[in-house]
Amino acid sequence: MTAATSSAPLGGHVVAITGSSSGIGAATARAFAAAGASVLVNSARSVAEGEAVAASLPDARYVRGDITDPAFPDELVAAALERWGRLDTLVNNAGTTAVIPHHDVAAASVEVWRRIFEVNVFGSWAMTVAALPALREARGSVVHVGSVAGVRPTGSSIPYAASKAALHHMTTLLAKVVGPEVRVNAVAPGLVDTPWTEDWDVVREGVRQLAPLRRTGQPEDVAEVILALSGAAYVTGQVVVVDGGLTLAV
Repeated sequence: MTAATSSAPLGGHVVAITGSSSGIGAATARAFAAAGASVLVNSARSVAEGEAVAASLPDARYVRGDITDPAFPDELVAAALERWGRLDTLVNNAGTTAVIPHHDVAAASVEVWRRIFEVNVFGSWAMTVAALPALREARGSVVHVGSVAGVRPTGSSIPYAASKAALHHMTTLLAKVVGPEVRVNAVAPGLVDTPWTEDWDVVREGVRQLAPLRRTGQPEDVAEVILALSGAAYVTGQVVVVDGGLTLAV
């Protein structure tokens, strides 16, 4: 496949998206590709799905790997540089959770905390550090995928919510020190209809009743904001809530 042409809005732009075999990650890959960008698709386990996403895009490559593997962040960046010679945007979308009622503190063991933070915080940090040299050269950006659970006392578990709050604060701290060459922002989605949430019918109905926009989010809703932040040249250190206004009502 040939590189995206410069006549497209993001022609020549290269984006790496972790955890992009489905849901928000796959929608983000499609959004960037539709704007003309070249896309590096990634997943740790869903190989067939990741390969299918990459194959559906005009100029994409799939790389399997786990961001918690100490060697992998450098490998993912190297894959982008080898294929396209640059990296303009890193989207840290890979994440994990455990569904544990907040009152069940005994179930939220230190091991659960460790596993969630290993992916959501430490892996995102490692990916960002690995990508910074290429992003500085391109004067590019990082977009973290956080959660409304990192803004309000909600979410699938306390360890998950705390990990997203940490990711949000990491966003602001990094933005202060990696500018002017690199911008760092985050999105904080509310309930989004993805494979993760397909059986959350009670929560989904509650969102539809309470949120001003009267619906749950779609992956494309979040992808739209990620794409916008990647190109917002005077925006850094921001966490943009994408929840249909739910936080206005609860």
